Amino acid sequence: MTMRRGCLPALVAGLLMLGALGWLLGGWFMSGPLKTPTAFVVPDGSSLGSVAAKLEGEGAIDSASAFRWRARLFGGGAPIKAGEFMLPKGASPSRILSIIQGDEILRRFVTVPEGMPSIMVYERLMAHSGLTGSIAVPPEGSILPDTYEIQRGESRQAVLLRMQAAMQRTLAEAWEKRGPNIAVKTPQEALALAAIVEKETGKPEERRIVAGLYSNRLRQGIMLQADPTIIYPITKGKPLGRRIRQSEIQAVNDYNTYSMVGLPRGPITNPGKASIEAVLNPAQTNVLYMVADGTGGHQFATTLEQHNANVERWYTIRKQRGDF
Repeated sequence: MTMRRGCLPALVAGLLMLGALGWLLGGWFMSGPLKTPTAFVVPDGSSLGSVAAKLEGEGAIDSASAFRWRARLFGGGAPIKAGEFMLPKGASPSRILSIIQGDEILRRFVTVPEGMPSIMVYERLMAHSGLTGSIAVPPEGSILPDTYEIQRGESRQAVLLRMQAAMQRTLAEAWEKRGPNIAVKTPQEALALAAIVEKETGKPEERRIVAGLYSNRLRQGIMLQADPTIIYPITKGKPLGRRIRQSEIQAVNDYNTYSMVGLPRGPITNPGKASIEAVLNPAQTNVLYMVADGTGGHQFATTLEQHNANVERWYTIRKQRGDF
């Protein structure tokens, strides 16, 4: 049996088409060159072409041009998304495109706890390996404690500016909602007092009482006598790691409220939103004194006699614990 002459070219063409189709599909669905799982960042505003070039440059695909036109042919037209993605070992071009078109974005965060001073915020940002560039130590009280989402490769300055913008917004909003008879006259005074409240109590239910206590002292011209204001000029807000010395209690400077009447010249830490709001809407109370109660909270008093009795109880607790 002999093959008709016209069938041979058609067969060859068919085989070539099948081969081309196999090459197209194989190059799209077969495993890629990645040897290990790899994080990949799609910058904001990236085009398919720029992403393809970046993928080739980072060894995730063999050919940017082949990826680009296969993506247009098989990719379905969904847009790529900006963000950081984890590409699996051996990810095919098809799998890579589906990942950067999908919602599998890696999310990275940096957290500033309430009451973290600016020197420690600086150290945290500078130690973060996913950020770039340098920053100066930011002014105390300029950063809103919170958890911030960041992108790998983002500049530290950009992250810091977001933190500072958040504080500016929060302080302005809280100031607009301030109570009628507060002891502070400006937002900056509110920030300075909120920083003291932040450092003086770790119990949320005490914040407004502590704010009321210090507000009363400010109005009456009584020294605030807040221990954290002794420590701040020594450590810039870092833990002291020892007891306060008598010479430090008596030190005269712009922060120590044991040797001056009124507020320190500026914040001694970065206060959280709750402490700012407490200062601008303090508890209506007559308390003027407080001392630790051994549970992480405080005993409050309206008279010096009551306060001295509370201090005696606190000394008894400390002796029982073996503090001295």
